[in-house]
Amino acid sequence: MDMSLLFKIAGAGILIAVTTQILQRSGRDDQASLLSLAGVIVILLLLVGKIGDLFTEIRTIFNI
Repeated sequence: MDMSLLFKIAGAGILIAVTTQILQRSGRDDQASLLSLAGVIVILLLLVGKIGDLFTEIRTIFNI
């Protein structure tokens, strides 16, 4: 597994968590919720390619 992907996910998670806390403390709860949702979507988009590679690898291993 590529370690840079883990660092990207961890970095994005920390950045989103800090920004969400700042927005919540300034009274912008709606924007904080949208930021959290956008962060989850971005992380899922990063993982979709790797999940596709995993299924391709499984197909080649089992000759499907």
